[in-house]
Amino acid sequence: MMWVLLAVVMLGVGAVSAFQVRGALEREREYRGAPACAAVPVKASGCVWEQGFTVRGADMNRGERGESPEAELVPSSGEPWEVTFVRAEPVMSEMQPGEKVVGVIWHGQVVEVRDAEGRRQQTSDGPVGWPEDRLGGALACLSFGLAALVGGLWPLFARGERRHVTAAKTVRWHGVGLGGTAILTLWAQAANDWPLWAIPAIWGPLALLLLTSMTAFALGALRGDLDDDAPAPQEPQPQAS
Repeated sequence: MMWVLLAVVMLGVGAVSAFQVRGALEREREYRGAPACAAVPVKASGCVWEQGFTVRGADMNRGERGESPEAELVPSSGEPWEVTFVRAEPVMSEMQPGEKVVGVIWHGQVVEVRDAEGRRQQTSDGPVGWPEDRLGGALACLSFGLAALVGGLWPLFARGERRHVTAAKTVRWHGVGLGGTAILTLWAQAANDWPLWAIPAIWGPLALLLLTSMTAFALGALRGDLDDDAPAPQEPQPQAS
């Protein structure tokens, strides 16, 4: 039953991620096509403005569960800005108090930070990369959720059938492989800055191989190929003297 509940949760998360892909794509396109602001925006605006900041403090929050890396940036005038990041690399991890950085402001939020060496890093509010994250998450959650649902319900309808239970187990663990492969593909795409289409292009053939393996193992389990037919060890009998 645990697998069924986990499957329902993953399918829900995957469905939400899938529906967010289109919106994330539109938001990224809007950002990439946004014009530069003619003057300092006095309110949230769709144009892009580059603002100089001084780093007051930076905390990578290592070892703290659920906490994102964050930095406090102070403009030449005005209140400090609290900025969070999804990860610490490559800019945030090198920030030191007193360092000068440039923040890209869009719709009233710092969406990107650039250091003196020209390195760039999106903040948690940055729109770049979100379509890939949503797509990778959808593939991972939906593929694992479907396999876990089938593998979780199968034994409930075949109680007492050992071969069916074994086949369901192979389906569930292949589902773990499908989800894990999607996550690894997303990491590879992000590390190499590949386009969005690279995710399904890489994951698709790998998923097909895993599905083929899943089918073969499930059929083998139903035929009894995975049964443990080894005879139980016999206890030695005492010999009569």
